[in-house]
Amino acid sequence: MVSVLFVCLGNICRSPTAEGIFRDLIEREGLADHFTIDSAGTAAYHVGSPPDSRAQAETKRHGIDIGGLRARQARHLDFTQFDYILAMDQENHRNLMAICPPGGEHRLHLFLDFASNPGRRDVPDPYYDGRFDAVFDLIEDAAKGLLADIRAKHL
Repeated sequence: MVSVLFVCLGNICRSPTAEGIFRDLIEREGLADHFTIDSAGTAAYHVGSPPDSRAQAETKRHGIDIGGLRARQARHLDFTQFDYILAMDQENHRNLMAICPPGGEHRLHLFLDFASNPGRRDVPDPYYDGRFDAVFDLIEDAAKGLLADIRAKHL
């Protein structure tokens, strides 16, 4: 079993979108039984809230329903429960490093390090500019790369 945690700031836009896309990808590949997937935010702004309605609309446009997800805050314990902790940007990576227990650093990655375009490091936050379509495309690309990496190492 491989466990994956997607992390952004508030856990209402990028990370639930990534959770939904990756879940859909592994289900289509017949691999759902091999994974535990979750998402979280480094801030507690939206704990208990569903994903942003614009994120839900964009994923639904692609046949993915994330409406049942609820925001939670990332915690120290996540570093013992998840094999992959994927930060959506460098700021959230730094926030996660601040709660990472010694020896857990190898679990933490920038999500776009798995994307086919290695020049970009951060998934931009669509909360302010509304570019949920562009964010969806970036996340989908990185999700495919992540799955290829996990297949090579774990499956």
